[in-house]
Amino acid sequence: MRHVLVTGGCGFIGSNFVRLVLAEHPDVSIVNVDALTYAGNPESLADVEASAGERYRFVHADICDRDAMDAAITDHGVDLVINFAAESHVDRSIQDSTPFVKTNVVGTQVLLDAAKAAGVTRYVQVSTDEVYGTLGETGLFTESTPLAPNSPYSSSKAGADLLVRAYHETFGMDTVTTRCSNNYGPFQFPEKLIPLFVSNALDGKSLPVYGDGKNVRDWIYVDDHARGIWAAATAGKSGGVYNFGGESELQNIVLTRHILKALGKSEDLITFVKDRPGHDLRYAIDCSKAKAELGWEPAVTFEEGLQRTIDWYLANPEWIERVKSGAYREYYVVQYGE
Repeated sequence: MRHVLVTGGCGFIGSNFVRLVLAEHPDVSIVNVDALTYAGNPESLADVEASAGERYRFVHADICDRDAMDAAITDHGVDLVINFAAESHVDRSIQDSTPFVKTNVVGTQVLLDAAKAAGVTRYVQVSTDEVYGTLGETGLFTESTPLAPNSPYSSSKAGADLLVRAYHETFGMDTVTTRCSNNYGPFQFPEKLIPLFVSNALDGKSLPVYGDGKNVRDWIYVDDHARGIWAAATAGKSGGVYNFGGESELQNIVLTRHILKALGKSEDLITFVKDRPGHDLRYAIDCSKAKAELGWEPAVTFEEGLQRTIDWYLANPEWIERVKSGAYREYYVVQYGE
């Protein structure tokens, strides 16, 4: 049995990763450490907790707490650490970058130290393509693209990536870093673009599009990303960096129209709002290294993934409402007590 520590496993990408790995790899057990900040939703893994038995354990802790990280690793015999835990919303980082530096930089340092002290076999840092900055109308981000982050959020993630590199170079730690384009799929907190626009459209509310809507993002279905992370964790080269993208570039306004069309809603719901400060023009990923070294491919087309996502939100309106109202936080109290 392989024992994996996943941090931030109650978040969007983390919860989908936990669900997929437990389903596809019966020889793996997972300890999920999550601080349950606003976007950490333990309800997203309620079904896993009920069915996985001894293969799934939840620990309520902050990755900045060294004692808690030491205990989570040693008490469960962890041999692989995968760090998803992060403050990740750009707009929130512009309002106040403090929690981003604390969780994303200091938390990574604490987790690296705990993993090093315990002799963990491998440490995986889940990062973002935003550390590369912005692209013009042509070109792709590769693993050798210089880091040039433009927001407090992406700067904090770049700082964490450099710490991971330093621990590999200085201490010889076996580390892998993954960087990915925009994710979408079930269980995504509805302040992110796709779930926000789906939710607003269903409620007949306006869909706020930044600027002229011509900013371009590459979209990847969350399960494709999860499989990429597992491939990098189990087959990636020590010290390696791997990019994962969905090869589905879309302008934000085009994506918005796709959502409205899929829901049978009028484009009159589109409202253009003042652009975000420092808004990156375009992200696009070259994932040829992951294909060549890991045998990974994005398997879900954007059209298929978007329909799956919309179908999930249509089938789970209570999940959305509980997130919006804050009632999802009650699950932890009922399940674990104060």
